[in-house]
Amino acid sequence: MLELAGIIILGIIAQWVAWRLKLPAILPLILIGLLVGPFSTLFSDDGTKWIEPIWNGVEGFFPGESLYYFVSLAISIILFEGGLTLKRSELRNIGPVITKLITLGSIVTFVGAGAATYFIFGLSLKISFLFSGLIIVTGPTVISPILRNIPLKKDVSSVLKWEGILIDPIGALVAVLVYEFISAEGGGEFTVTALKEFGKIVLFGSTFGFSFAHALAFATKKHLIPHYLLNVATLSAVLGVFVMSDAFAHESGLLAVVVMGMVLGNINLPNLKELLYFKESLSVLLISILFILLSANINIEDLQLLYRWETAVLFLVVVFVIRPIGVFLSTNGSDLKMNERIFISWVGPRGIVAAGIASLFGSKLLLKGEPGAEYITPLVFMIVLGTVLLNATTARIFAKAIGVFLKKSDGILIVGASEVSRLIAKYLQKNDRHVVLLDSNGANVRMAKEAELDAIEANIYSDDVTDNVELSHIGYLMSLTGSSEVNNYAINRFRKQFGENGAFRLISKREMDDPNNIPKEGLFSTTDDYINLIEVARKYPTIQEVPVNSQEEFTSITEVLLQEKEMIPLFIKEKDGYIDIISSRIEEIESKSFEGCNVVYLGKPMINKLEKTANE
Repeated sequence: MLELAGIIILGIIAQWVAWRLKLPAILPLILIGLLVGPFSTLFSDDGTKWIEPIWNGVEGFFPGESLYYFVSLAISIILFEGGLTLKRSELRNIGPVITKLITLGSIVTFVGAGAATYFIFGLSLKISFLFSGLIIVTGPTVISPILRNIPLKKDVSSVLKWEGILIDPIGALVAVLVYEFISAEGGGEFTVTALKEFGKIVLFGSTFGFSFAHALAFATKKHLIPHYLLNVATLSAVLGVFVMSDAFAHESGLLAVVVMGMVLGNINLPNLKELLYFKESLSVLLISILFILLSANINIEDLQLLYRWETAVLFLVVVFVIRPIGVFLSTNGSDLKMNERIFISWVGPRGIVAAGIASLFGSKLLLKGEPGAEYITPLVFMIVLGTVLLNATTARIFAKAIGVFLKKSDGILIVGASEVSRLIAKYLQKNDRHVVLLDSNGANVRMAKEAELDAIEANIYSDDVTDNVELSHIGYLMSLTGSSEVNNYAINRFRKQFGENGAFRLISKREMDDPNNIPKEGLFSTTDDYINLIEVARKYPTIQEVPVNSQEEFTSITEVLLQEKEMIPLFIKEKDGYIDIISSRIEEIESKSFEGCNVVYLGKPMINKLEKTANE
């Protein structure tokens, strides 16, 4: 009981440490697992591990192959949760690159790493290519924490995110095929057996995943499942699909749950966010337990196998030769710049799927007496730990060195996707500013996407907003909701992460009635709150531009805007086209030169008004 509770407690502590240090949680989890596992034998009185995952007749948690059943089920839940986050709309610009990375890139890694292992380590071809199949995968659980704190172009973040999730089942499939090669009886049946297994895996995995996703969506929409059972019913469905698919085609369950998650994630499903929150919490717990157990299951003798110069050479070849070749071939002809391709080549940490399946297959082959099988688990863990350490400590520095680090994050996050928010976002988008709308209202988000705007359905009170790697390039924050409480909360919570260059919110009715108490983060003017903004947008749903060439002209025009009830100042468009957000303290705005600028406002044309002002 003490050991089991200790694993959970240590796992959550490791997750907290990773959060505080902005590291992938896999790093402290593996280190803790090694400490309470193989390294603990160096300190214990009787030379036994502090935690023994597999029952050895005296101690341990899981008898026989029970540990690997648990690992398989846990990985299925993790992959399903990853599949839920994949959206078709994100593939608009990066689809071809992703396709090549998970096909051509996988082939390069498989062939290159297999050949390198064969020639460098001297292992058999079968074991060498089983190892290379296992390290094809990268993994979202290790990539996301690394990218979350690095401001990058959206396309670069999206490529790495999609590759990490989609390549997991592909790497698992390749590893399964090689395992079937090794397990097949007789040389004549080698290729036929592998092809049959591959066909069965693809057929049953995709069929089960697609069918049960639509069945679950139908049951949810028809309210056949009560709300309080929805999360656990979905969990049961995921485990059921994994087990059933696996029964028809061995190891097809991984593909089935990814397909199931992707289909559900792209259906307009009620309560999808609740499901994501539940699965995310469950994934954190499972990952915490899994990595400690799998690391603790390694023996000190396994680690001693790696104490040779060939280990370092193999790691360097995998990271600095094979990964870049795969990425450059896959991104050839794409819109990605050279420095962006180099950065993608640098970031390729391996994760939970590689470690979990390596432990499973390595132990099975050891029981069969396969020569060299003892190298599988420690070699894969070496690649996992080494790549995570390398990328976690150098990704930010490397991004700055090669020029992909956004020195000034110009992306704009607008909290609230109402009609007026969409109108403003569309204008900004047409003027080459990347805008992301955030709203918990699914209808608003859907209308924003129909207008070809980037929009995220999320609750600002949840953690999934701060965890979104594709918001790493955001540097401006505008909160445009009708709730002053939400606007205040958004500014206070997201100012540091998304508002480093400017964080603004609409003023409230109370603040509008007291012009002397307007906050610095107030937006647009001292005379307009959300209601005014909505009313003007409904009556005049157009954004106007008025040229100015001096401070005097700017002052004159803004005075007209502030006096007129049906005109609301929004931005200053500079000579080079760059958009500056106007704060409520518009009278304090000063510039060395307004020459060639435009004042951007929402409302009716002001030609007659300007003529009247000029005549006076």
